[in-house]
Amino acid sequence: MPPDAARLIAEGIVLAPGAAPVTEPFAAGEIVGLAGLDGHGQETLLAALAGLHAPLAGSAVVPQGGAIRSLRAAVRHGIAYLPRDRRTTGVFATMSVVQNFAIAAPGRDRRFGLIDPAHRRRRFAAFREALSIVAPSDAAPITALSGGNQQKVLLARVLALDPRVLLLDDPTRGVDVRTRRLLYGVFRDLASRGLALVMVSTEIEELEHLCDRVLVFRDQAVQARLSRPDITAERIIAAMFGRAA
Repeated sequence: MPPDAARLIAEGIVLAPGAAPVTEPFAAGEIVGLAGLDGHGQETLLAALAGLHAPLAGSAVVPQGGAIRSLRAAVRHGIAYLPRDRRTTGVFATMSVVQNFAIAAPGRDRRFGLIDPAHRRRRFAAFREALSIVAPSDAAPITALSGGNQQKVLLARVLALDPRVLLLDDPTRGVDVRTRRLLYGVFRDLASRGLALVMVSTEIEELEHLCDRVLVFRDQAVQARLSRPDITAERIIAAMFGRAA
């Protein structure tokens, strides 16, 4: 990987006492999967990359941009994070569809210091079409949407930040097959346009078919690094249990 291709680097990140540090570049144009049994470090690394978790040592680093110490700093450096549990950490249940979309960047819809609802609706319209979001109206409560459509609204929210790096925590969890396939197409398109995508996934098949590289975690460290054509379900599962496939 050319040095200038890295959009984000895990630089000596230690996730637990005694664990081997994780040093890994994440490049423009690739989808990197983070796999592992529950609680083995993959989600903690993703949170550290997003500025949500302070590791014991090391840090997430943006080339020519410095270390990421907070979610605000991550956003400032073009890093967007989509959380796993949309009900408790993603969706604002009392707000409308378009309010949920716009809440991450309210300043983009201000005109003369006031929110311009028409501008906000126009911004959302492009994402609504691109992501095939099905909603009774933009003003409908977000809770009126199916789980898959809520997830697409949340994805639209982070994509509207124009990120260079997209961090995804199990992004297809709890969505239907049709939405899953649509999201796969969106992720591939984003990578083709130069974004770096890093995603935790509990779906082995998803990792196998979507990712360019897979890091398999065990005991709070990287147990195996797999690249195509070596990304197979057998190798991923073996590494999860500390075995070689």
